[in-house]
Amino acid sequence: MRVMIAEDSALLREGLVRLLAEEGHVVAAAVGDAEALLVAVAAEPPDIVVVDVRMPPTHTDEGLRAALRIRELHPGTAVLVLSQYVERRYATELLGGSSEGVGYLLKDRVMQVEEFLAALERVGAGGTAFDPEVVRRLLARSARTDPLHGLTPRERDVLALMAQGCTNAAIAQQLYVSQSAVEKHTNAIFDKFGLTGTTGYSRRVLAVLRHLSAPAEG
Repeated sequence: MRVMIAEDSALLREGLVRLLAEEGHVVAAAVGDAEALLVAVAAEPPDIVVVDVRMPPTHTDEGLRAALRIRELHPGTAVLVLSQYVERRYATELLGGSSEGVGYLLKDRVMQVEEFLAALERVGAGGTAFDPEVVRRLLARSARTDPLHGLTPRERDVLALMAQGCTNAAIAQQLYVSQSAVEKHTNAIFDKFGLTGTTGYSRRVLAVLRHLSAPAEG
């Protein structure tokens, strides 16, 4: 894949460049701020951008805003956001439009090279990838405000893996159950979320969006 990287930490940026190059990807640009990323993408959009949420000058949400802008102007370019922390609002904003080719990983995940590369390739191919810790935090809301309250523990497990971009076959493998059992759980989730009127992949995306957009605890 043709990749662009926006990361203000020179050490991490160079590490990503070397890692991706060694894996056969083409790193078309590696920049230290969001403005430079937007210029590079406008010149020749890549297959995927890997972007830090917080970058200069304010180190707040420059990377996220650049990611949203790229998804608006270049819908064919996938976006994989890296963040130091679980920032639920950013994850929700990122999924607010089209939910294909989008991911949100904690930076620590980069150190788990195989998982990071698998997520990168999944997002680049149009899938989704959410860090397990992000999903865990999102699912840890109070029963009073959480619309997921009606799900069983196993259905929550299935939904968490769906949010990470796993197929039914992959979910079955991780939970040590049959694929038909996973399909039963996913259909139950769709029913409880009122998603019976839609079909196919979109219901998986809508189910993930449903729990990402739920009110936070408190």
